Amino acid sequence: MTKPLDPRTLSDLIKRPIITEKATLLMETNQYVFDVSPKATKPEIKAAVEQVFDVKVISVNTSTPPRKKKRVGRFIGYKSQYKRAIVRLAEGDTIPLFPDV
Repeated sequence: MTKPLDPRTLSDLIKRPIITEKATLLMETNQYVFDVSPKATKPEIKAAVEQVFDVKVISVNTSTPPRKKKRVGRFIGYKSQYKRAIVRLAEGDTIPLFPDV
């Protein structure tokens, strides 16, 4: 049983767009990369992108890389967990937030 998606929290799932060399190359194939909430699921990410940017999403791929150790003096901790989503848009759809590639 799936819970209904709350439209007020959908925009909070997307934290920021990623603009790196690899992400810029993916933009040419109509794929966009975002940092998203670590608890977000693929259907929630799809609904959030479609609502916020008014585009049609074809697929969503996510990756959660392992946490890295961070040391301060003799204390060892970990960097914060994060999740990235690669979103493929329908042909002809673009996100105007990004510069033309």
